Amino acid sequence: MTWEESAGLVDFAFFHMADGLRRSATRERQAGGGPDWLTLGQAATYLGVAQSTVRKWSDGGRLAAFYTPGGHRRFRRGDLDDFLSGSRSTPLRGTPLVLVVDDDARLREFVRVNLEMDGYSVREAANAEEGLAALVDEPPDLILLDVMMPGMSGYEMLQRVQDQHGVGTIPVIMFSGQADESPERAAERGAQAFLGKPVDPQTLIDATKQLIRASTA
Repeated sequence: MTWEESAGLVDFAFFHMADGLRRSATRERQAGGGPDWLTLGQAATYLGVAQSTVRKWSDGGRLAAFYTPGGHRRFRRGDLDDFLSGSRSTPLRGTPLVLVVDDDARLREFVRVNLEMDGYSVREAANAEEGLAALVDEPPDLILLDVMMPGMSGYEMLQRVQDQHGVGTIPVIMFSGQADESPERAAERGAQAFLGKPVDPQTLIDATKQLIRASTA
């Protein structure tokens, strides 16, 4: 018997015992250990975040979780999809808006969920052209901008932002995984901060909060 099969049997037993409290034919069918149910590690990979982040969301009630008799969390794939869809909804008015511009979809997702967990609204753009279009729709309070992207580079987009909105009007944090990029070069181009990849979420959140506070003071 594989690990997945044994985990599925445990999950099925748990939902069978809880049948008197939560009767659902669909739930009973799904709880048999199939691909609709994920472990904590699998859920973290699916969402593109750390396991500790998933635990925090689960403990805080933002993400539904179910428990096996042994105390292990199980997550329903549909709940994860609903969570992702809900976090991409239209930003609430009055919340700081951050625009993330990067051609790496997984990194955008990682950045978005970490910022949204701290109360920020986030818009994503896969390239500089999409980022400039998003600026027309609604200027953000801060831009997180990758340096190296197909087509227009991050520095080119930064120049256009400055031409249209003024230098320093919208704070910009630059990203780059290139060894030859540096905070000094980003500062010379007019960026307020620079972070190398892989991005540490807490450093990113701290820098975002600091720049937004400074821009709204």
